[in-house]
Amino acid sequence: MFHVKLTVIDTPGFGDYVNNRDSWLPIVEFIDDQHENYMRQEQQPARKGIIDMRVHACLYFIRPTGHTLKPLDIEIMKRLGSRVNLIPVIAKADTLTPADLSNFKRRILEVVAAQNIRVYSCPLESDDESSTKRNVNIMEAMPFAIIGSTEDVVTPDGRRVKGRQYSWGVAEVENDDHCDFKKLRSLIVRTHMLDLISTTEEIHYENYRQGQMETRKFGDPKVKKYDNPKFKEEEEALRKRFTEQVKLEENRFRQWEQQLIAERDRLNKDLEIQHSQIKHLEGELDNLLQQQQQPKTIRK
Repeated sequence: MFHVKLTVIDTPGFGDYVNNRDSWLPIVEFIDDQHENYMRQEQQPARKGIIDMRVHACLYFIRPTGHTLKPLDIEIMKRLGSRVNLIPVIAKADTLTPADLSNFKRRILEVVAAQNIRVYSCPLESDDESSTKRNVNIMEAMPFAIIGSTEDVVTPDGRRVKGRQYSWGVAEVENDDHCDFKKLRSLIVRTHMLDLISTTEEIHYENYRQGQMETRKFGDPKVKKYDNPKFKEEEEALRKRFTEQVKLEENRFRQWEQQLIAERDRLNKDLEIQHSQIKHLEGELDNLLQQQQQPKTIRK
């Protein structure tokens, strides 16, 4: 009997903002920081008791829209796939019909291939034929369609299972005909846990370590994006462009205000002229009325 030390890091609220630009940055920096912490422990003279907090797998949950990946999904999956074992998961799969779910999976895989997104792929070939068949069966299910539930429900045949109760029946969490939960669980904690760890060590961590060694001296602290001179230059350029844009808008507003003032003055002047003309016409009208009211004399 052995114990598994498993740490789960959740990222609630990701992608829920109106402006999701750079919303992936804290997640990516967290993964990089774990690689950084491990690398610093390796650089110590005594390397016994190294604490490995590297992220060995990342479950990326995709909303069951039935269409395809959103631009935000593509952006973050590209960045995650180069740093961690990325496992795409379709959440709330019971909201889609089997046909729609199958088409949704196909569209996701097409986008993953077209965008060169790196997702985790477990070794398929094995000395044991049954293991090979199991591995193929697991990978054919990717992206994994998941139904989540912590409640016990009773199926029409009297079984008590974890699932969701609907008017048409029960959606079972651990039923391969309903979702891919068992395959995903097997991949992560039963059949390929060691491969996830070794892949992290040999590929993702090694890529990070080599990249850092090429860009900084031994023992130098990691330069985060906010401390990177290049980022500061980009930020300064954006700030300068924003200031220029504000000045252009202010100048445009002043011109528009001057045009309004000039138009107001013109209208006031026209109004004064028209008022003067009306006064003049009223004066002429008064003279005509006075002439008509004067008595007339008739000579014989």
